[in-house]
Amino acid sequence: MRVQILIKKVVTLSPRAPMMVTSPVPQKFAAAQVRKSLFSILQENVLCSMATVTKQNRAHINHVYFSYSKNLDIYFLSDPASLHCRNLLTNSSMAMTIFNSSQEWGGADRGIQLFGTCREVARHVVLAAEQSYAGRFQAYKKWRASQSEQDRFQYRFYRFVPTRIKLLDEDIFGGGVFIVAAIIRRK
Repeated sequence: MRVQILIKKVVTLSPRAPMMVTSPVPQKFAAAQVRKSLFSILQENVLCSMATVTKQNRAHINHVYFSYSKNLDIYFLSDPASLHCRNLLTNSSMAMTIFNSSQEWGGADRGIQLFGTCREVARHVVLAAEQSYAGRFQAYKKWRASQSEQDRFQYRFYRFVPTRIKLLDEDIFGGGVFIVAAIIRRK
């Protein structure tokens, strides 16, 4: 599968105006730059915050360790009985944010917001999800080996498939510049 990043708009925050939207997309922002920045932020961070929606249409937020594939599949391990996983059974819509929480106000900030759907990993994808996760977290392999068969299968892998992103990388794109892009998947 090939993943294409299609820049939709550039939003620039200005100290003089609440918000200024620049459209169409300036030529100086290439999809390759956005891809490089996106994967750099994913590589540099291991925790994410994710928002799901309850049956009562209430927001719920949680944080997890994540891994990712070159096709921008984001995997995490969780207990199916947890509220965020139960929410995904009735509404697969999910948002995620990934950033370094030690950034300082006034510095060059970086982070991504991702929007899409999430479900428990299908049986035929479990091995890929586990290899991705174990490749990123060496301690996972040790933990998994220490689990009994009964305990081991209490946790499940979940796959988040983003369809939109909002990226901030002030070193690359400038101060207060957000890149909004669609994620298109092609076979």
